[in-house]
Amino acid sequence: MKQRFYVTTPIYYVNDSPHIGHAYTTIAADILSRYNRLQGKEVFFLTGTDEHGQKVEKAAAEKKRTPKEHADIMVDNFRNLWKRLNISNDAFIRTTDDAHIKSVQGLLQMLWDRGEIEKREYSGWYCTPDERFWTEKDIVEGNCPDCGRPVDRIHEENYFFLMSKYQERLIKYIEENPAYILPDTRRNEVLGFLRNNTLGDLCISRPKNRLSWGIPLPFDENFVTYVWFDALVNYFSATRYLVPHPENAKLGDFWWPANHHLVGKDILTTHAVYWSTMLMALNLPLPKNIFAHGWWTVHGKKMSKSLGNMVDPNAMVEKYGVDALRYFLFREVPFGLDGDFSEQALINRINTDLANDLGNLVSRFIAMAEKYFGGAIDIERIDAGASREFEEQCAYAHMNVHRKEYWSHLQFSLMLENIWAIIGEANNYIARKEPWKLAKENTDQLKIVMFNIWNALRITALSLYPFMPDTAGKIWIQLGLKSLVDEAKQYSPEIFEWDWKPSYEIKVSKAEHLFPRIEIKDKNKDRG
Repeated sequence: MKQRFYVTTPIYYVNDSPHIGHAYTTIAADILSRYNRLQGKEVFFLTGTDEHGQKVEKAAAEKKRTPKEHADIMVDNFRNLWKRLNISNDAFIRTTDDAHIKSVQGLLQMLWDRGEIEKREYSGWYCTPDERFWTEKDIVEGNCPDCGRPVDRIHEENYFFLMSKYQERLIKYIEENPAYILPDTRRNEVLGFLRNNTLGDLCISRPKNRLSWGIPLPFDENFVTYVWFDALVNYFSATRYLVPHPENAKLGDFWWPANHHLVGKDILTTHAVYWSTMLMALNLPLPKNIFAHGWWTVHGKKMSKSLGNMVDPNAMVEKYGVDALRYFLFREVPFGLDGDFSEQALINRINTDLANDLGNLVSRFIAMAEKYFGGAIDIERIDAGASREFEEQCAYAHMNVHRKEYWSHLQFSLMLENIWAIIGEANNYIARKEPWKLAKENTDQLKIVMFNIWNALRITALSLYPFMPDTAGKIWIQLGLKSLVDEAKQYSPEIFEWDWKPSYEIKVSKAEHLFPRIEIKDKNKDRG
């Protein structure tokens, strides 16, 4: 049986306009999914939308639609962007799916039957936009500590999940499983919060007379489920109805637990604390990892509608291309840290890394192969002799691209640095070997040189595929190989080795330059 790999993004709030932060998390999940498929694993990549709550209900009323009609329209903003970004998700969950609703109600009933939920009166400060209660010590000058808007005093009966009883157990679990929350700074934040605060119980309901757009509690029809309880369950509920599993496997058990939950740092607590304790109460395994990445800022400020500094990924793709954007996001900043987004930095990466380093290398190689050998590459294993040093340098960088700790700790920027080390070695190799001289003096040696460059580009394309699938596929075809996607489906570990060779003759083919340089206008010149 194949190994399984399950990765999730958060489910995105359907009322939001997709921005670069949504794209960032989803591309990260796509990179992991594509890589694990290349490794011959059976992959389940889940994303989707969160569609309940007061904001959806209010927005729908303003547009004279039902909440479901409103959600049906808004969900396409995300579906369309994922197609544009070449996202290879296996399923798209919506919290309005009937099967998800039944799963949420089934788990709530289980918790109620086990005495993990109780009804009590509650008074507290409530932020309507965030749909969240705050304690007196949390609020800042009468405002929500998260969004800064006014909060209202509410007194009502509600249902509470007895989260507090799991505080010590959760601390112990995180201490004993260092990779459960990554990066380490986020793990330390969660442990600091749990050690220095008394964990309260979680209000998991809203009265229907205040909010009707939600999943009704199975044990009390006068209440709907708190949107965060509903949303978090998606990671488990999807394994019960959105992905195939063997007939003899218990529902959900075949795919659960997830290998990675990818989230932004702003929703780490809900995942690391709420979701973890919910799973403990349900006697379900916890995910293997929760990874909280940083934010993209603009001029050092967090993106927000009020500041008007949101970065539209659709516009960036239209202007610079999907693979250029994918590359920039994961090369520019280590995954887990905050990064400052600027078009100038994106253009610099395109011109330097993509056009100069990669694009020119491919173009030069193809031109030389066609000029000296009519495009044919001798792929029979040749004793490279003095060229062995180049092979070893490329093999070392290639090994680093596939280091287990890089992939388990999602160190994407280090992987890309090592791919670019191969590209750099290949460019230097051409400068040292001077194929144009060998063409006149030693064609046997030239065949070896051309094979080595071909092989370095083949390994580069294979390693680039999770990050830049279109570009990798184009390079693969230009190298005279068959479809990279087809090669990946017929998984063989040998394809990652330097000694791998296809069972057919190789003839390279010319194509358009992968990444034309972007000319930057001189503003001062225009003024003159």
